[in-house]
Order: sequence, then C-alpha cells, then structure tokens
Amino acid sequence: MAVPGNALPAAHYAEAAFQVQAPGGGVVLQHRGLQRPVPGLFSLAAERCEQVIAQPLAPEFLPDIDAHLGHATVAPAGVYPMQGCPAGHDPIVQHHQAAFPGMGCVPGGVGAKEVFRFFEEISAIPRGSRDTKRISDYLVAFAKERDLKVIQDEVNNVIIFQPGTPGYEESEPVILQGHMDMVCEKTSDSTHDFKNDGLELYVEDGFLKAKDTTLGGDDGVAVAMALALMDSEDIPHPPIEAVFTVDEELGMEGAEAIDLSVLKGKKLINLDSEEEKTLTVGCAGGVRYQGLIPVEKKTASGEVIKITIQGLLGGHSGEEIHRQRGNANKMMARLLYHIAGEKNYRLSEIYGGSKDNVIAMEAHASILAEPEDCEEILAMIRDMESIWNAEFMGEEPGLTVKTETEKVENIVVFSKDTTQKVVGYLTACPNGLKEYSRKVAGATETSLNLGVVSMKENGVEAAFLIRSAVDSRKQQVLEEVDAVTKAFGGSGSLSSEYQAWQYKPQSELRPVMVEAYKEVYGKEPEICIIHGGLECGIFLGKRPDLDCVSCGPDVLDIHSYNERLDIASTQRSWEFLKLVLKNCK
Repeated sequence: MAVPGNALPAAHYAEAAFQVQAPGGGVVLQHRGLQRPVPGLFSLAAERCEQVIAQPLAPEFLPDIDAHLGHATVAPAGVYPMQGCPAGHDPIVQHHQAAFPGMGCVPGGVGAKEVFRFFEEISAIPRGSRDTKRISDYLVAFAKERDLKVIQDEVNNVIIFQPGTPGYEESEPVILQGHMDMVCEKTSDSTHDFKNDGLELYVEDGFLKAKDTTLGGDDGVAVAMALALMDSEDIPHPPIEAVFTVDEELGMEGAEAIDLSVLKGKKLINLDSEEEKTLTVGCAGGVRYQGLIPVEKKTASGEVIKITIQGLLGGHSGEEIHRQRGNANKMMARLLYHIAGEKNYRLSEIYGGSKDNVIAMEAHASILAEPEDCEEILAMIRDMESIWNAEFMGEEPGLTVKTETEKVENIVVFSKDTTQKVVGYLTACPNGLKEYSRKVAGATETSLNLGVVSMKENGVEAAFLIRSAVDSRKQQVLEEVDAVTKAFGGSGSLSSEYQAWQYKPQSELRPVMVEAYKEVYGKEPEICIIHGGLECGIFLGKRPDLDCVSCGPDVLDIHSYNERLDIASTQRSWEFLKLVLKNCK
C-alpha cells in the first residue's frame, strides 16, 4: 500500500443534504501566561473534600450523595421499539421516569435534576455508533414538541434552534455541541444487548453507573445538558444552536458530514470534555489504519489449548494511553511469541479487543500443539501471568489468564509459516505512547493503539488508531506501522483521518468561560490541549471563524464497563454552563 500524506475521506463523508423541518478530552496550559504544568487526574476523594466555591450553591444543589446509596438499580434494561417513537410516549422511558418521579435516575433533592432526567431518557434508547436513528428521531421529536426549528440530515445529525430568552433576543447565538453515539462495551459475562436494551443505571458512591456496561456519559452528558437547557423556561441565555452529531466514536463521521453553513453563531461550546477542572482549547488529530496478514489454512489433529486474557482496565486510547495500561492484544502476541521460542504449535484462531479507540481489555487465541508439549506450554502460560502481575505492580488487579485443553480431530489451523507471520507481526507492531511533547513536560504528543485483532476470510486484521498533535509525527507512525505490515507480507488501508484542533491565542469565548469558572469554583481553570479527539478541529476546517472551547463534568474510565459519571461534578458543571450562557449577552 502506498501511504498518502493525507488519507482521502470516504465517500460517505460527503456533505449531506439537510431537510429543514418547519417550526412545530493532555497538554495543560495555565491561563495566566500560558504556563503549562504536567496534567494529572483528580484525586477524587481529596478534591471533593478540599474544593472551595467562591459563591456556594444553594443547599439543594449540594446534596449528601451518600443518602442515595440505598437506591440500587434505577431501572431495568428494556427493549426500545425498533421502529422508534417519541421518547415522551415510549413505555421504557416512562418506566424510567416512574422510578423516581421528577428526579430521573438520581433520587432525592439532587441539583441538575433536569440534566439527569434527560440523561435517563436517552439511556433508555440504544445509541451505539452506526445505530443512531432512534436517538436522532428522539431529538427531532423533542424539538417539534416544543415548536423549535430542527434540522435532521441524511446521516442522522440533528441541529435544534432555540430563540434567546427575554433580553437576549438580539444576542449572538451560542452553539452547544455534543455527540449522540456511545462506545458499547460490556463485561464478558453480561447478557446486555446494545441493539435492543436500554442501559441499567444505578447510583453508587456518588457516581452514576450502568450495570456491566459503558455508561454513555461520553457524550450523553452533552445531549442531556442541551436538552435540559432548551426545556427550561427560566434559564437566561442567548439564542441556542444545539448541534448533535453521530458516529463520533468511529472517526467523527457525523462531524465530517454535517453542513455548518446553517449556523449563525461563532462561539461554540463543546460539552465532550471529561475533566471538570479543565477548559479544553485543542486536541490531537488521528487516523485509523488496518493491517491485513494473509493466512494459509489446513486441517490437522492434536491437542488444542484455548487461551483467554481478560480483566484488564482498558480505557480511552487517547486520554488513558500514557498510563501504560495492559493491552490484551499485545500481551497475547508476547505470550505466543514466547511459547514459539521453545515449542512448536499452529494457530487456529486469534482475536481481541472490540474498538480501536479502546485499549483492548480481552484477547483470545487457540493453538494446536503436540500432546506431549501441552503441560509445558500451560506452565509457560502460568509463568507469564505471574510475570505480568509483577510488572504491573498491582495496577491491573483484575488480570486473569484462563486456559482450556481439548483433543480435536481435523481442526482448521494456520500453516506453520503464517502462524509465525501473524505472531511476529502482532509482536513487532508498535503500540502505546510514542512521543511526549518537546515543549510541555509530561504531555502526550503521539501514540497509537492496537485496538482490535480479528479473523477475516483471507487473513488476520489488526486495527490501529494513531493520534498526534503534530501531523508529521502522525504520518511517521503511520509509515512505521505500514512498513512492519509489509515486512510480514501484509497490506494496509486507511480510514477516518481527522485533523488536530489547533489552539487559538485570540478568543472572545474563553475569557467569558474563565471568569464564570472563577465565580463558580473560586479558582482558575486549567486551560488544556488533550490527546483525545474532539470534533472542534473538523468544525474549524469547515468554519475557520469559529471560537471553540470544550468543557464537561468528570467522567471516569470512559470507553470501558467501569465508566462512571460524578454526580456532584455534573451539578457544578451545570451551574457553570448556565452562568456562561447568562454572561454571553
């Protein structure tokens, strides 16, 4: 494959035709002097104890979260009608609402109850990437029920227009933006069906979670906040242009397709950041690469050893990549290469991970070995598990390596040569953090993630997501992966390339948000550039005049079944957003 300097967008990225309906989260920059310290996650317990708010919120907005811990499951998973219907009339949504009337999924006198109510409603609707028609139709129904102008395009992006409140009618519109789709991950023993089941929400230790699955806080929070704002009759704000995109998790495909010429606003607040302490003003660009190693197959008989690596923490392949969490695909390759150094075997199958933007939490392989070698191979696997536990030093507490053995006749296996090529390829491929920023100590500049290994009819495919704040570095890593692919007799292809969001020194929106943050929190925010991907870069490519800032509450372990939304942080973020809009007069 010839690797071009810039991958051409796929055909479906073409500008979509809109139908107008009639009315009815890095690099941290300190704000002052742009001094940039090394970023780090909150120590959540300490942060909540030590946080100082200059103007304390009313008591109803600062509940005792522990009082709600007696409530376990908020609502059971249910089947959302495949044909779609307005959520307000859907029996599952009604069931969710009935669980805690007037409060949604968070019981008691919790602030931001409007936000949680809408979050619960959208959580009842399956909304994985490429499965966004139902949530898109829900947003259209929301707008029509309130006589708001709405646009729904052919790929299911939605834009809702709301006039300014009294005194703000002539103010410049503010764009609120988030994405509808969520990453669908679940535990290995979960029976949840993301195509048909609503999420099973519950509250624990001050966090909103989903039973055995991702929560969809990324980016359900943005959708819920925008809906709560537009549903309110007493929150002062300028005209709102609410932009909801689809398939962000697959390469920001909705952002690529959307027509922004219908927007009048220039100030854009992206609500897709996952750290409350920061205002994000830039992000890395990315590109997806798929390497394919051809495989020759034959039938054979012998002893099959099935190997499963599971229980890893995983997480976002951009925001968590610097934490050097275990990648199950790379760990499986290491194990198989180690075994091959002493024993002969042939692969029967190998696969792992589910998405290229998620650090692989689980991997599987089956190998055909000589019966007399099986005990020694099993001992080598046990030894490697011990080595990994020592290397991770307790930072992968759930790691387990399971094995099963079975005598088989006439099983399809890879040839000896292609077994060596596949194992060698997955071992040699780069992965993880590649470059730190040369200007900002501790900031991730360039990385890649071997997110998915899968069996194809004609070979084994490895799917990578490459990220960098520097386009030339992104191209360098792309060429490195492609060179390794070709060296093992494979071929590669590109998809979903998106550009970095470059920091703008001049901004009208950023000072407004900084001052509002200081008023709510009693301190300055950290102004940051993140390693994850955000849609602002694509929007700026279409509309260079846009002034973009991203913010949001604390959402932890996104893209994993440990994902959780901090309730108190959501309350504060809601108050912050309302104040920002009030000050945009």
